[in-house]
Amino acid sequence: MTEEKAKPEQVPEANKSRERQSKIHVDADWKRQAQEEKERLVREVEGKASGAEAAASTRRAHRIPPADFSTLVQTLATQAALFLGDHRDPKTGKSLRNLDLAKHHIDLLGVLEEKTKGKLTDEEKRLLDTLLYELRLAYASAAS
Repeated sequence: MTEEKAKPEQVPEANKSRERQSKIHVDADWKRQAQEEKERLVREVEGKASGAEAAASTRRAHRIPPADFSTLVQTLATQAALFLGDHRDPKTGKSLRNLDLAKHHIDLLGVLEEKTKGKLTDEEKRLLDTLLYELRLAYASAAS
């Protein structure tokens, strides 16, 4: 068996062809475009970071209370107190006083008291009892 040897002039020509195909032509225009793209990406990342920071700051400033029994009771009590008071709508100036809605919210708190009897912690029971007592007195005073 005889081995065929590659002709010396064929190997260099093949290498030259591959070199020409794999070389990247870098010019000033390409460099400028690459730099602009890099700067745009940096601005995007910074914008997202500052947007995320702003959102986190807003969340901290407007923390949503936990969804628990105390929050539910306080929300209903706040609504009742709002309708019992002399608060005015900031846009219209009209009084928000509405004894029917105040009574409705107080009654809802009464339903909670009834349905949760024996199931509340001492703190939850004290909160509910205190708010119901105060709101019922305020309602009786406002209704008379």
